[in-house]
Amino acid sequence: MPTKKAKKRYKTPAWQRKAGKNPKGGLNAKGRASAKRQGSNLKAPLSKGTSPRRVSFAARFAGMKGPMKDSKGKPTRKALALKKWGFSSVAAAKAFANRHKKKK
Repeated sequence: MPTKKAKKRYKTPAWQRKAGKNPKGGLNAKGRASAKRQGSNLKAPLSKGTSPRRVSFAARFAGMKGPMKDSKGKPTRKALALKKWGFSSVAAAKAFANRHKKKK
């Protein structure tokens, strides 16, 4: 008779660990699901279009400080997130946000 393996219990949710992070930027489905269990309502990134959510992301990340590459030359989480949302650089995100922000 085969024995059942017990699931490993972690102290931190998946969205805070490597298991919930997408290596290409942002969170994967497991990470978004674990954040949702804690009360967040995260959605997958939008890489095309001019939805208000994408414009808002571009505006937030356009003002974010920090390098695009770490000391080893690998892209940072910031650079990966920008790429996942369809922006090649902070300048591209800033230009997109300025072009599509709502006029007062």
